[in-house]
Amino acid sequence: MKLNIKAFALSVGIILALAVFIVTVIAVLFHWEANTLWKLHKIYIGYSPSWPGAFVGLVWGFVDGCIAGAIFAWLYNKLLGSPGEKAD
Repeated sequence: MKLNIKAFALSVGIILALAVFIVTVIAVLFHWEANTLWKLHKIYIGYSPSWPGAFVGLVWGFVDGCIAGAIFAWLYNKLLGSPGEKAD
């Protein structure tokens, strides 16, 4: 069964965006040091473990997730081959 590249990319993008946003909000609310989140600052331009950074992370997480999901689904479909092929 082949994956729908657009649907898979959007799904992964939404999940990663929400994950980055929720973890950042929890870190801000509970005043965590969030050393791991500062590593995202080096990857995502404009991100920081703060309220504005949560929304920047939301956007970057969506973009990053969409790209990664599309690449994964495309590669999966290529490696899957056509349904009539038999592996020897």
